[in-house]
Amino acid sequence: MKKASLTALILVMLVLNACGGNNNVNNNGGPTNADGGTETGGLSGEVTFVTNRTDLIDSGVYDNYEKSFNDKYPNVDVRFEGLTNYEQDIKVRLSTGEAGDVLLITGNVAQSELPEFFEPIDDIGSFENAYFADSKAFEGKRYGITSGVATEGIVYNKNVFKAAGITTIPNTLDEFYTLCQKLKDSGVIPIYINYGAQWPMKQWGEVLVPAVAGDPEVLNKMVKEDAPFQVDNHWGHSFSIVRNLIDKGYVEPDLSTNDWEMSKVDVATGAAGMYFLGNWVINQVIDAGATTEDIGFFPFPYDNTGKINAVLNPDWFYVVSKNSKNKEAAKAFVKFMVEESGYDRDQGFIPTMKDKKPALPQLEEFTSYKPNMIETVAQSTEWNNIGNKAQIGFYTGDYIQTLALTDDLAGELAKLNAKWKQAKSDLGID
Repeated sequence: MKKASLTALILVMLVLNACGGNNNVNNNGGPTNADGGTETGGLSGEVTFVTNRTDLIDSGVYDNYEKSFNDKYPNVDVRFEGLTNYEQDIKVRLSTGEAGDVLLITGNVAQSELPEFFEPIDDIGSFENAYFADSKAFEGKRYGITSGVATEGIVYNKNVFKAAGITTIPNTLDEFYTLCQKLKDSGVIPIYINYGAQWPMKQWGEVLVPAVAGDPEVLNKMVKEDAPFQVDNHWGHSFSIVRNLIDKGYVEPDLSTNDWEMSKVDVATGAAGMYFLGNWVINQVIDAGATTEDIGFFPFPYDNTGKINAVLNPDWFYVVSKNSKNKEAAKAFVKFMVEESGYDRDQGFIPTMKDKKPALPQLEEFTSYKPNMIETVAQSTEWNNIGNKAQIGFYTGDYIQTLALTDDLAGELAKLNAKWKQAKSDLGID
């Protein structure tokens, strides 16, 4: 099990130097021609980046990145295409070969499927100094690099807490529920779960489960189980939390509506108190109307032991489509986004590159509570294959929507177990 304090990880980032690049990368960081000549000014053509961040397209943030990229590659035209239901839509795009040049890989693509859809990008020369360098690798080739690193916790509005008379941060789940009741009594939405947006519901399943279990390999270990979903294990415990929040009226009153963008405004302006999300959302809340001093961040107390695990996760991985007609330009754009764009700083991530210091002040508060940090691992090909065969929407949040509202949790979990066991049998996995 890989465990480390986030404070130590951040200190390591301050002292590590980037390791030497690949032989086919020049000293300026750009791809090279076969004869060793730089392509910095020679790359040309159009690169389409398909992204879930429609807000960054609308606000012009991506346009600013393109301007900086064009300072280095003036003959490459980068275009941005946003998908509001990215997890679902990009699957169709991949199957039809229309996924653009650069895209973000979904969590349920099996490692063995990487060569089918994506181009190896080892030659961008960034992996030796990157977190989660081998998370999207297969048979010795790397296909994706993370856009940033995050940890999961409670993002909260300090002014809302103060107005509700909340002066201490909860260390147990019961204390957290008491906090929610105080917020509800003060007239605000205690915590937005964004049920209607669907994808944030994954927080209450495969995102939270490794912390509850205290084991980064817990998802991969499911491959050896016929009935991993139980009311009285880490899965059932995680589901029970969101069910309890809904039952007690601690969440947004209209579950059916996709209020993702509005929820950021509500947390920023004090109509709502909290999110359970990664630190990546903090700058989005600030952009929605809060000041950085307004927003805090603490580890989620998911049980009553007083000992809290928090996971260190990669965010979306940049990949280059195998069908791209401008693969070298696409690779150059990926390298730029990871190393030079400032995207990680702007979006409140721990940087992908280990020698860069996180710029987000809320991380200092988070680490002051001394959670036990667990660095997650890549899910195995078998885990992905079983989930896909069983049609369980890991990382989409769809199946958790059902579990959150059902009157028969045990019955719904039994259905999941039946599909899981059948999928294992169909795939010949013992």
